[in-house]
Amino acid sequence: MRLAVTGREGQVVASLLEVGQRRNDVEIIAVGRPQLDLTRPDTVIEALEASRPDIVVSAAAYTAVDQAEDEPDIAFAVNAVGAGKVAEAAARLGVPVIHLSTDYVFDGTGAGAYAETDATVPRSVYGASKLAGEQAVAAVNPRHLILRTAWVYSPFGKNFVKTMLRLAADRDEIAVVADQRGNPTSALDIADAILHSAAVVREDKTFDDYGIYHLVGTGETNWSGFARHILDTSRAFGGPYARVTDIATSDYPTKAKRPGNSRLSTAKFTTTFDWNAPDWRKSTQEVVLCLLRPA
Repeated sequence: MRLAVTGREGQVVASLLEVGQRRNDVEIIAVGRPQLDLTRPDTVIEALEASRPDIVVSAAAYTAVDQAEDEPDIAFAVNAVGAGKVAEAAARLGVPVIHLSTDYVFDGTGAGAYAETDATVPRSVYGASKLAGEQAVAAVNPRHLILRTAWVYSPFGKNFVKTMLRLAADRDEIAVVADQRGNPTSALDIADAILHSAAVVREDKTFDDYGIYHLVGTGETNWSGFARHILDTSRAFGGPYARVTDIATSDYPTKAKRPGNSRLSTAKFTTTFDWNAPDWRKSTQEVVLCLLRPA
């Protein structure tokens, strides 16, 4: 099975390449700039045609959440128009598309874990651009899996786990928001789920359960609880450690509004694909240990 994934440097792309190396039944081809540039829609179809994929994974995105408030045109060009062009190219090639989206499509005021059928009310430019991308993907390629995820971390790129370890190396105490809840999600687990669901779609010729799915780590916490687990794990294995103090979202203002509740229910994905993510603590520990190993 050959997967073409958009982008070259994102956490999910890097994780797909990492996981793909361990398997002999899949080939991952990362397609990014300058050959494929989502701000230049004319580059998309030619770049994807050249990779001859069985399935396209639409992972490239504009992810600078706060910067998007100042650059809405770029955010929508990449996350909405660009995503639609990737899905359209997959349709022209006669293959399904797996598109990554976000918890930011919700306003975060719900009481429990969000289901795929819950109303989407984005509170930020980033969230609105990703919701528009979902709609564009669904409109042009009926064979789509839209995977909403949240709180993504990995050994690659910039993410919360790497930030906590870096800060702990320089200070004794770190203030972390405690009134936002969600499901920490390893990009390595996302990659595994993508490969699993892609195999199901490819092998089951009668598969017709296309649509939107939620895909996050098992279990929930808040940001400060996530930070404590990261740093407790680090200390246990000889890495940097700092105390974590709880603060409110209002104590750490940002340009873009974050959802207070980012919890997503994965029941639909589990039922359809018979796959469930590991407990977030286990996956976090694996990533922390990876980052503590000497280069």
